[in-house]
Amino acid sequence: MVAYTLAVHGGAGTIDRAALTPDLAAAYHAGLRHAIEQGAAVLAGGGSALDAVTAAVVALEDCPLFNAGKGAVLNADARHELDSAIMEGTTRRAGALAAVTRVRNPILGARLVMERSGHVLMAGADAERFLSAQGMELVAPEYFTTPERLAQLRRVQADGRGVMLDHDGQSVTDRVGTVGAVALDTQGRLAAATSTGGMTNKRPGRVGDTPVIGAGCYADDATAAVSTTGTGEAFIRAVAAYDVAARMAYGGSSLADAAERVVEGLPGVGGQGGLIALDRSGALALPFNTSGMYRGYLRAGAEIVTAIHR
Repeated sequence: MVAYTLAVHGGAGTIDRAALTPDLAAAYHAGLRHAIEQGAAVLAGGGSALDAVTAAVVALEDCPLFNAGKGAVLNADARHELDSAIMEGTTRRAGALAAVTRVRNPILGARLVMERSGHVLMAGADAERFLSAQGMELVAPEYFTTPERLAQLRRVQADGRGVMLDHDGQSVTDRVGTVGAVALDTQGRLAAATSTGGMTNKRPGRVGDTPVIGAGCYADDATAAVSTTGTGEAFIRAVAAYDVAARMAYGGSSLADAAERVVEGLPGVGGQGGLIALDRSGALALPFNTSGMYRGYLRAGAEIVTAIHR
């Protein structure tokens, strides 16, 4: 039996230490810890890596501190467009959603796409109709909005800064980005999941890397499970999540070396951010090229670790 491992992230970015009060930092650590506890409970009970990453990301989507689900950022029209993806490494089944507006937990929707649609990626209102027909709960778009996110949008628009990664900026409300999880279960299976609200003030209809399998999410039992966070367009051009696995499969790289090299290469395509990656031996890599990344992990029999800065 394999010793299980789980890691999560809540976004990479420039996090102002001075603005991050002890109470707010504690809230972020608690949010990460709760997500890890939800996923770890699945693994400790002999459950699958797929179920574990699902549970962990649902917890992050339900926490308004993070840019996914409740508390997601707003586009230029002050609306939410949510993306998500999930993948398991044994058969490499995958499911993804793009630009949905009423799916309370987009990661659950991505999993339904994987398991019941016959497709990998579905988008917009037609995806929501499919999910509703499958019995999924849909909510009013206002469910996702928080006063902090609306204020963030108005500030960016007033400053004329154009689109802004949620983890750009120095103020305490300009924080976080995509969320994600990777897991290794006791049967040696890998899985990854990623969910996001995208970029503040993004052009309506813009889709980033999160629902693009191989860019924002990837899993293969032979190599690694990967979830990314950062400049979506760059992660798409770099095929970043798959590149980690490809460097391992074709170049013989270790997980740590492959993950570091992918992140090091992001500035070459205009990117910043980070990723979490896990291989079948339980090795973890959590590299980022920003000043911080909300992250945490748990290995079987050990204590939960969470971190924000380097």
